[in-house]
Amino acid sequence: MSTSSLWITGTTRTGKTSRLVTEFSAWVRKQLLKPKIKALPQNLASAILVFAANNQSRRQLSDRLVLAVDGTYPVVCKTSVGFITDEVMLFFPLIFEQLNLKAQFPLRLRPETEQELATQLWRSQADWSALCEFDNEYRLVRQTLDLMQLAGTSGVPTEDISTMLSQGLAGLDLVEQDKSHLWQRMGELLLLWRSWCLERGLLTYGLIYELYWRYLLPNPQYQQHLTNRYQAVFADDVDDYPAIARDLFEFMLDRGAYSVFTYNPDGKIRLGLNADPDYIAGLAARCQQEKLSPSTSNIAVFADTAVDLVTEAAYLVDAPEAIQSVQTISRAELLRQTAEMIIQAVQQQGLKPSDIAIIAPGLDEIARYTLIEILAAKGIPVIPLNEQRPIISSPLVRSLLTLLGLIYSDLGRLVDRDSIAEMLTVFSQKFQNDRLTSHIDPVRAGLIADYCYHVDPEHPYLSAVETFPRWDRLGHQATIAYQEIVSWIENTKVRQQQQSFFTPTILLSEAIKHFLNNGAHLTSDRLAILRELMETAQHFWEVDRRLRQNEPSFQTQAATIAQFINLLRRGTITANPRPMSQFSPQVEAVTLATVFQYRSLRSHHPWQFWLDASSPLWSQGGAATLFAAPLFLKQWSGRVWMPEDEYEMDKARLERILRDVMARAETIFLCHSDLGVNGTEQAGALLPLVHAARQYVFPVITSK
Repeated sequence: MSTSSLWITGTTRTGKTSRLVTEFSAWVRKQLLKPKIKALPQNLASAILVFAANNQSRRQLSDRLVLAVDGTYPVVCKTSVGFITDEVMLFFPLIFEQLNLKAQFPLRLRPETEQELATQLWRSQADWSALCEFDNEYRLVRQTLDLMQLAGTSGVPTEDISTMLSQGLAGLDLVEQDKSHLWQRMGELLLLWRSWCLERGLLTYGLIYELYWRYLLPNPQYQQHLTNRYQAVFADDVDDYPAIARDLFEFMLDRGAYSVFTYNPDGKIRLGLNADPDYIAGLAARCQQEKLSPSTSNIAVFADTAVDLVTEAAYLVDAPEAIQSVQTISRAELLRQTAEMIIQAVQQQGLKPSDIAIIAPGLDEIARYTLIEILAAKGIPVIPLNEQRPIISSPLVRSLLTLLGLIYSDLGRLVDRDSIAEMLTVFSQKFQNDRLTSHIDPVRAGLIADYCYHVDPEHPYLSAVETFPRWDRLGHQATIAYQEIVSWIENTKVRQQQQSFFTPTILLSEAIKHFLNNGAHLTSDRLAILRELMETAQHFWEVDRRLRQNEPSFQTQAATIAQFINLLRRGTITANPRPMSQFSPQVEAVTLATVFQYRSLRSHHPWQFWLDASSPLWSQGGAATLFAAPLFLKQWSGRVWMPEDEYEMDKARLERILRDVMARAETIFLCHSDLGVNGTEQAGALLPLVHAARQYVFPVITSK
């Protein structure tokens, strides 16, 4: 055991991060007293490894650490995946020397590009159609790629995936169709995918994890670098770290690095994705252990009883006054009453909107829209956490994609009259009298598209406005605006044919600059969508350029552009419609989040509203659990996975959710409707807790 290092264990909101900050400050000040470091505090900044569980926590922890040392030097704080990715990219020459790969700079694939390229590669397999009969193609590809990420984070070689699936999922073959051939082929497809990526210098998250634990971390040169550079490790919320993070931490402990870890047994938020908290907890044996006292609030104390209620270990128990229920028959009435309670709390009781959180196991568009609109009408802003919408839902994006179809040849099949009309309306907008006005309204745009758009699979084009017999009825503004659009398109076609470097990315950039005034008059949500479009386009053509370097006859430019357009039209690429800058002041707004998002936020709200409290989704992993994830946990014994194992994991997850979320509140309202959004009866695991709580009574407001 290393007596110099510290392992801090505590439940939710017991001061774990504050203890880490205190230890960090004490260690830094001690080091600054040393003569060789005192003159160069920037050297100390690079000598400390600081980890956080996610990007939000990383920014918050970094700010707290800087304040703790009075801003004497910048603190570099990273997530585990961020650190591993940076190290693999930086030391990639060591890796391609070991693997005898072509010397080229690595290019990291975004998840949507990874999905697209893997699908293309695997479609060439003779039995691909037969494999897709087990599941739809998109889901099959996504699950297969996720297996590589799970294996990478747990330190399992890709070659062993087939064996692990065949052994662990044999029990499913007893209740479903025999999938042993599918498990075998999944592993083989991943080996093919790994070789294909390494030959071209392409890296996915799964591949990055494997390269780090398998080749980089054991490399003597890299180990020497770690030893020389880092003197201390401070890792917060390690219960959300992958198993291979323990390999790094143990190496640092072996080299005498001072280390501080914080661990929440009620956390484990990413268990089922890529975290292995129980394996990480093994580090505690090598450190001096400190256990923090649990919270003594009424709700936190009642959490254990609440767990007994939902697991049917206790009956006829009354919840404390701080936990109340809101019960209706229909869900629409539930949403209205929930919003009215928040309005009363803010307007009559003086509660700040930022002290309120609405938490749901799954947020549908109906609930999100209803709550936001009702509260916004009363001047109460709502911030949905990490809301994502497909950028193809934006008319700006659809119009820019239509423009690609008009300028590049052989894309006519991707352009129709409706999209032409929309493009004309969007690109004719001008900023006048402090607002955007369109010089070509939808009616005129539809007429122009009907009469002036020439349909051609290879070379579609917009003809002169005189093609429309009654073009004089369009009006001067619309005519001039249309002629300007056509003129720009024709001039750009000529440039595209004459200049080989005129890529679609450049075209999109110039179109935004010309038609949208470079976004000068666009709202923040539209700017976020355009930013995501340009980042996606730039990455897409970087990958395309890399593939053409390795395969000169890869595919035609038209085929690549069509692939890009179809990728966006499938809704794979998303953006936050309500972007918030980390540098903007704190907004007084109600937080709206799913259970997973709220727990990942690691925040505190005095008032919590648990929407759909009796929904069965509270006890289900859903999107927070990847396919076959339990098989890749270090403590998994290798036995056959059975349905009862899933029940036990769901039960344990629900217990952690209750203890974690309840410790973050002072008052909780359990919002229950007899019927769910689809009309089915709501009788989930939390229903006993709803019945144990006193029903909220709306205060009677008498008019004067």
